[in-house]
Amino acid sequence: MSTNAELLSRRNAAVPRGVAHTTAIAAERALNSEIWDSEGKRYVDFAGGIAVLNTGHRHPKVIAAVQKQLEQFTHTCFQVVLYEPYVELAEKLNAIVPIEGPKKTILLSTGAEATENAVKIARAATNRAGVIAFTGGFHGRTIVASAMTGKVVPYKLGLGPTVPDVWHVPFPSPASGVTVEEALRYLDFLFKADVAPSRVAAIIIEPVQGEGGFHEAPVELMVALRRICDTHGIVLIADEVQTGYGRTGKMFAMEHYPVMPDLMTIAKSLAGGFPLSAVTGRAAIMDAADPGGLGGTYAGNPVACAAALAVLAVFEEEKLLDRANAIGARLKHRLAALETRNDLVPVKFVRGPGAMVAFDIVKDRGGSEPDAEATKRVVQRAWQGGLVLLSCGVNANTIRILVPLTASDAIVDEGLDLLEAALRQEA
Repeated sequence: MSTNAELLSRRNAAVPRGVAHTTAIAAERALNSEIWDSEGKRYVDFAGGIAVLNTGHRHPKVIAAVQKQLEQFTHTCFQVVLYEPYVELAEKLNAIVPIEGPKKTILLSTGAEATENAVKIARAATNRAGVIAFTGGFHGRTIVASAMTGKVVPYKLGLGPTVPDVWHVPFPSPASGVTVEEALRYLDFLFKADVAPSRVAAIIIEPVQGEGGFHEAPVELMVALRRICDTHGIVLIADEVQTGYGRTGKMFAMEHYPVMPDLMTIAKSLAGGFPLSAVTGRAAIMDAADPGGLGGTYAGNPVACAAALAVLAVFEEEKLLDRANAIGARLKHRLAALETRNDLVPVKFVRGPGAMVAFDIVKDRGGSEPDAEATKRVVQRAWQGGLVLLSCGVNANTIRILVPLTASDAIVDEGLDLLEAALRQEA
């Protein structure tokens, strides 16, 4: 197998530069919350494939389910010859997703495919075109998904005009300095200046922003959006692509709120590392599209469905929701201590529900000015020292932790030790 440097050189010659890389590591194998590169070096994984591996790398039950399905068949296209794993998974999602009343589910392949299909379904149900999203939100890189994404760099820069009828409202958070009252007032201005609510098909929001910096949507905002959507016949879409499947300490982040969405998008950790996504929603809305209007050749692949059914079993058997809260408490306790240290790069705003934990790196201790360059250096030193780590945030100064929920306390502590070392070297 190629060395890390050799494979990176081959990658640079064969793959477009638009596909970015956080590390220069070439993975050879992985297990649970550990990765080994092509040169035999071991890493603690605090990235989880960007929240995909809540059940860890190669969970034995997931692998066993995949192997069993491989012996039966790998593909028929669900629209041509249906199969039980797709239907069974849809039934299980309909039972657990926090949406009121009868529900239906479509299975797809990627998070962006889920968000785009949610918009298509909302448009079919309302006979309207408009979509309202939030600044800092991330909904994917395809054409409608990138239009809804509330961040120019790097997701829209130099890629031409986006689709029309998509508007953004400022997301209220301490980092943005925007209050819920101000966000709702802006939404009211939007309804008066740019688009009548009678033209809006959907409002889409992440309960906790992922790429935007792990900022939780305030309860008051979610309650107000539910009321506004009910008043004007707008479909409320909860984008749980990153938050879903236990990351926040509940199966879905919307369970932290006293209101429910009409549609929910799910992906990432749904199938334990296999490509699968879903849109689950109120049956009357989900049935709005005509036959043939939804689907996809690979959508709801049977191997991925088998993996997803195993993931649900693992969550129940290993009590991963409890584990998410325990890991989150462990992370935040340690990070809060790092926040007080004078020998480390300045750390501030430790936050996040469950095991969806993040903090910011700032220029001055006691200040709030983002330090994106220091954040890059910390991430680089982390993987060079044996820790796979990710940054995010509108200002690119947020460190996020997405360690698998199956990680042991010893592995979590080892990762935190490596993180501390990366922060110390910056000082």
